[in-house]
Amino acid sequence: MKKCIFITLLLVQQFIFGQKNTIELIVRADDIGFCHAVNEACIKTYKQGIAKSVEILVPSPWFMESVMMLKDNPGFDVGIHLCLTSEWVNLKWRPMTHAVSLTNSDGYFCPFVWVNDGFPKNQGYFLLENKVEIVEVEKEFRTQIETARKYLPTVSHLSAHMGCIDANEEIKALILRLSKEYNLPINMPEDIKWLNWGISDEKDKKTAINRFVEKLKALQSGRYMCVEHPGFYTDEMRSIYTKKGENVALQRQFVTDVWTSPEVMKVIKDKKIKLLSVGEVLK
Repeated sequence: MKKCIFITLLLVQQFIFGQKNTIELIVRADDIGFCHAVNEACIKTYKQGIAKSVEILVPSPWFMESVMMLKDNPGFDVGIHLCLTSEWVNLKWRPMTHAVSLTNSDGYFCPFVWVNDGFPKNQGYFLLENKVEIVEVEKEFRTQIETARKYLPTVSHLSAHMGCIDANEEIKALILRLSKEYNLPINMPEDIKWLNWGISDEKDKKTAINRFVEKLKALQSGRYMCVEHPGFYTDEMRSIYTKKGENVALQRQFVTDVWTSPEVMKVIKDKKIKLLSVGEVLK
């Protein structure tokens, strides 16, 4: 009897100890659908790398291609990246519904939600300079959700492109209601820590990989989340920017390089880091 109790206590202790020392990492790729290079890169980081979840921009111009790619990769967890902005200068998209209060004078989504000093005021850059109609927001969000589910019925969650769901209190309340109605969670558990990387600071591929490896090596027990934007250094991506002089293509190529690098894979294996999808965590 005493032996059985001892073994039981030992097993419980091992279970608790193992739980406390587990490192879990949620790797989420954002913005699939907005261009061809991003679509291909997101799929690569899943098939050949560490990405487990991807966020789809339903109103974006390459949405249908991304749908076809995701159907060919059914294990890739998909979230709906609710969108009220179109940030690039020379690549734009519009609402899927008639939503005048959500657009600039050309009928495109505004580039940004909040006013910031980097761009002039009262020229159609900022959503919150408009008198946003919550009825139009709801209709637009419902259309994005239902379109995504039409083509990808297994979508598991919602997320926000450029923080749009925090635009104001009305929109916050709306998204919580829609999340519950469609049974698509949006709020991540409070115990998750962000794995901040700062890819925009990197100057070359090797440095980017080494920096991410060091971040992984430093992880202690707990649950972490890394969100980034894969892409490729192609003519298409080199033409996309919010301000001239940005090197969006190079930064996003580094994300793809890092998330598919053998060095990163080795550290994850050596440290026994468990890779999770957003959908797994929010079940």
